Amino acid sequence: MTLYRRVLGYLAVYPALIVAAVVATAGFAVFDAFSLVLLIPFLNSLFGDAALPAEAEGSLNTILGQTVGRVLDVNAPPQELLLGIIGLILVVFLLRNIFDFFQNFLVIKLEQRVTRDLRNQVYGHLLDLDLRFFGRTQVGQVISRLTADADQLRTLVTRNIAKFVTSIFQVIATLYLLLSMSLELTFVALFVLPGMFSVWGRLLRKLRRGDRTVLDMAAQVTAHIQETVSGIRLVKASAAEDYERHRFQELTRRYYRRYTRTEALRVLTGPLTEMIGAIGTVLILWYGSRLVIVEGTLSGGTFVAFIALSLRLYSPVKWLSRLPSIIQPGLVAAERVFEFLDTPIDMPRDPSARPFTGIGTGVRFENVSFAYVPGEPVLEDVSFSVAPGEVVALVGPSGAGKTTLVDLVARFYDPTEGRVFVNDIDVREYDLKSYRSALGIVTQETVLFHDTLRANIAYGLDDVSDAEIERAARAANAHDFIMQLPEGYDTIVGERGTRLSGGQRQRIAIARAILRDPPILIFDEATSALDSESERLVQEAIEKLLEGRTVFVIAHRLSTVQRADQILVLRSGRIVERGRHQELLHGEGTYRRLYDLQRTAS
Repeated sequence: MTLYRRVLGYLAVYPALIVAAVVATAGFAVFDAFSLVLLIPFLNSLFGDAALPAEAEGSLNTILGQTVGRVLDVNAPPQELLLGIIGLILVVFLLRNIFDFFQNFLVIKLEQRVTRDLRNQVYGHLLDLDLRFFGRTQVGQVISRLTADADQLRTLVTRNIAKFVTSIFQVIATLYLLLSMSLELTFVALFVLPGMFSVWGRLLRKLRRGDRTVLDMAAQVTAHIQETVSGIRLVKASAAEDYERHRFQELTRRYYRRYTRTEALRVLTGPLTEMIGAIGTVLILWYGSRLVIVEGTLSGGTFVAFIALSLRLYSPVKWLSRLPSIIQPGLVAAERVFEFLDTPIDMPRDPSARPFTGIGTGVRFENVSFAYVPGEPVLEDVSFSVAPGEVVALVGPSGAGKTTLVDLVARFYDPTEGRVFVNDIDVREYDLKSYRSALGIVTQETVLFHDTLRANIAYGLDDVSDAEIERAARAANAHDFIMQLPEGYDTIVGERGTRLSGGQRQRIAIARAILRDPPILIFDEATSALDSESERLVQEAIEKLLEGRTVFVIAHRLSTVQRADQILVLRSGRIVERGRHQELLHGEGTYRRLYDLQRTAS
């Protein structure tokens, strides 16, 4: 029940729309059923009987008397009466369709509002999740839950619930009119209904498992497409098109088999419920004809209207009997979406946290250890201090823990043991947004969005003037190449900045950092993938950016760290050497070996 309450919670915030939709649905159900009741006076008049049947006592007599009896002259000549009844049928159908329009329109409004709210909530939670989550979750799985699963949940929350309410009103209105026509014949019509609802009992568990598997496989297909498109250069360079084609075909084959197997179970009940409905109709025809011909307790017109209404009754009842299977995909999607929303945020915003105002006494690591997986430390017992305005270089072989260390400075993760201090205050005590706003990070893999150069340079900042953007671009040696582009600063860079070269992307990233004017800078292999000319331009931009800031630099090319105030050499997650360039060269440790290897290779 918790799942159902949580799903319905997305509707509860729109009470006015819900009330209006329910009123429209009730109106549609009433006029839909009443349009068939009008067959009674029409057929009776057509065959020369009294327009209002003799057996029309109680509620049926009241209904016909208050409608046909008030609007028309039931004693008028047959042709005139028939025309009047036809006109009344048209009016009833007009009202029925007006209510039908409003119920569908209101459901669409609810549907889109729920979809908007749901996606906003999921996306907002996604942005608050820590990097651990993204490290263990495929991007395609995230996209699938934002798109396919959100659509399934939207359909469950709005369309299926709206159809459920409509069917309930139709059943109530139709049953009321059937009972008013003939109590005995109504019981005959209801005789087959338990059979319709029992058809689904044994299939629900299999459908639940099947629908979850189908959604998981659909997410795998999405993830594969996303990974292939992101790595298309590697696919082409490796001539791996046939390999990827085979992998994708295997995924779609498994998805196809599971989907068709699950849907076979779902559609099987359609013919079964239709057959049960046919049995009910045959029973009504047999017993009703006996009431008309043998016992004479039912008029022909009432019998025909009863048959039409009973057929109208079976339609919503059949849908209601199939409801458990129809909503299964939506319930499974809801579980998947709520699993995502229930993923805990490791670093929640604390309103009482202190704002970060800048570097005062520097950065200090105190006995810091960190592990992505428990029992497998990446950093062990790391301690060092960085004074304000110092440049610290981190060197060491791949996998030594350099990037993890600067990720702790940026508080992408919190230490497993020990503490990171900034201004002699544990970094966890600072407001996370305030603290990260004071960071400038430039990595080897520059992230640019499918937007203008202007927007990419000013990313995350409000009220930035064009002059400030241009000054930052000039300082990053980016202004000249920007002005050579067709639309200058308004040029769209393409997804991930594919319309720019590697060096150009790096200079845009540096311009972004310059514009933020951060007191703490982090460079992670910012020049390792560039050619000599691009590296020179980027290096010049970096030199301008370093002035007066506390800087952490990761670089495999030791020539870029020679002027650092402090060099930390890491190996297997520990600091094994520290000092300035000339000091470390006099030793026989890791730094000297790395330096000699690079000098030999060059």
